[in-house]
Amino acid sequence: MARALRIWLLLALAGVAALAVALATGSSPIRVADLPRLLWAGDASPAAEVLRQLRLPRALAAFGTGGLLALAGALMQVLLRNPLADPYVLGISGGAAVGALGAMLLGLGAVAVQGGAFGGALLAIVLVFALARGALARPGPGGTQDEAAPRLLLTGVVLGVGWSAAIALMLALAPEARVRGMLFWLSGDLGGSEGGGPALAALALAVALTLPIARELNLLLRGPAAAAALGVRVAPLRRAVYAIASLATAVAVTTAGGVGFVGLLVPHALRLLIGNDQRVLLPACALGGGLLLVLADTLARTVVAPQQLPVGVIMALLGVPAFLLLLARGGGRPS
Repeated sequence: MARALRIWLLLALAGVAALAVALATGSSPIRVADLPRLLWAGDASPAAEVLRQLRLPRALAAFGTGGLLALAGALMQVLLRNPLADPYVLGISGGAAVGALGAMLLGLGAVAVQGGAFGGALLAIVLVFALARGALARPGPGGTQDEAAPRLLLTGVVLGVGWSAAIALMLALAPEARVRGMLFWLSGDLGGSEGGGPALAALALAVALTLPIARELNLLLRGPAAAAALGVRVAPLRRAVYAIASLATAVAVTTAGGVGFVGLLVPHALRLLIGNDQRVLLPACALGGGLLLVLADTLARTVVAPQQLPVGVIMALLGVPAFLLLLARGGGRPS
């Protein structure tokens, strides 16, 4: 337990440092030493307004979104017993994209876009669960329930193709003036986030829900038959993991659009560093994912300032070589 606390403390301190860098960096740089005064002393200067109204909400939204995606990725990899699974593998981001782009196509505001994204994500979650719940509840050969993971994966992939077709249709029908905003959303963009409150609250709730079942998740990694033999109720556990991971992904996509690689890269990197004990790994993923996306969003805001890039593009540019390096360091095998 002491080792776990040290790991979490180091990641938390790194996260605080990343938030400080994000708040201090921008078209109008601010000294880190001035941040406490500008944030909490009631300062009404332009720098304080920029900090409180723009940078702080965006940085907190990035931390919450990154933590949710990394945690959801780790849970999906346990659920599907597939190290290449990520939060979007079951088509949740596709459903959210259809809802969000539909609202944009109708010319609705930011609140309606976020509502459409969350509604579309919930629709995707319900569809996948409805189509695959038989496999989740019905024992496979020998009572192993080994049908669940392939059935979930296949259902998500097929629905993802359908969502992709709907997205392509909406982009083709959209007025040219709205296509840029739609593409930014699809690429992952924190510029329109209203604040980090919902994402941070969802992250805290997700961590609180996963910690009590972390030991059972360790057993599930051995396979459903071994877990069942050791007293794990596999079907209810799988349903709970699916619900937590899916809702975490829905909140993340609603906040920032389609940001890739966080849910794939962070769990792999942390497994190489701290091992695969879910009791330690899941909270570490929540902190590490938040840290990574805050840094990526800071780059997205500043690398070609004053123009801003989609944070999903930055994550892809960083994530591809980083993931290949992790595979090479792991001997060519997913961790």
